[in-house]
Amino acid sequence: MRVLSIIPARGGSKGINLKNLVILNQKPLLYYTVMASLESKIINKTVVSTDNKKIGKTALELGAEVVYRPKKLATDTAPLEPVVDHVLAHLEEYQDYNPEIIVILQNTSPLRTAKHIDEALTLMKKKKYDSILSGFSIHTFLWKQFKNSIKPSDYDPKRRPIRQKSGEQLFENGAIFATKTKCFIKSRCRISGKIGFYVMPLEKSYNIDSQKDLKAIRKFLKN
Repeated sequence: MRVLSIIPARGGSKGINLKNLVILNQKPLLYYTVMASLESKIINKTVVSTDNKKIGKTALELGAEVVYRPKKLATDTAPLEPVVDHVLAHLEEYQDYNPEIIVILQNTSPLRTAKHIDEALTLMKKKKYDSILSGFSIHTFLWKQFKNSIKPSDYDPKRRPIRQKSGEQLFENGAIFATKTKCFIKSRCRISGKIGFYVMPLEKSYNIDSQKDLKAIRKFLKN
C-alpha cells in the first residue's frame, strides 16, 4: 500500500520566529516529526511541504523529500487542504506517484512518535475507517463564555453528575490526520467519510504554537 505522509512546515510564524527549526532538546523541531514518519513501519514516503530554503535543506538532511510550495500557500490564513493538493499534484507530475493513504503530520506535535502513527493507521484499517484523527479523551464538564458570565454547555449544575458518569469528551490534538486519498479528492477535506479517533496520552499531546508552549515542553523534556 502506498502511504504518503505530508509534513507542512512553512517559514513564517507569528508566535515563534522560524518555529519549524527552533531548537528543542538539541534538535530542530522538524527533526521529531520527520523521524517519526521515517521510522513508521507503515508510511513509505515522507514529504515536507515548505516555502523556506532553510527548512527544505534541513528536511533533506534528515532524509525526507521536499516539495516547495508557492508563497500564496504559505500565509497565516492559507488552509491546509490546498497544500495537500499541491503536494499530490507535484508527485503525480514529477514522480507518477499517487498514494492510497494520506497522513498529515503537523510539525507542532514533537511528542508524537512512529508508534502512535502506526497504531492510528492500524486502527483505521482494522475498523475500516475512511479517515482517522488523533487526540485525547477526558471526562469533564464544558462551559461557555458569555459577555459577563459563563454557562454550562453540557449539564445542569443543579443535577451535577459524578465525574465518572459525565460525558466523555474527545479533544483533537492535531498530531495525526489520515485519510484515504479517494475520500480527500471527493470531499476536499483532511478528514471525511467514516471517521475514527485514535487516543493519545494527554502528556504526549503538546502542541507548540507560542513561546509559552515551547517553554512548557522544554521543561517537560528536561524532567
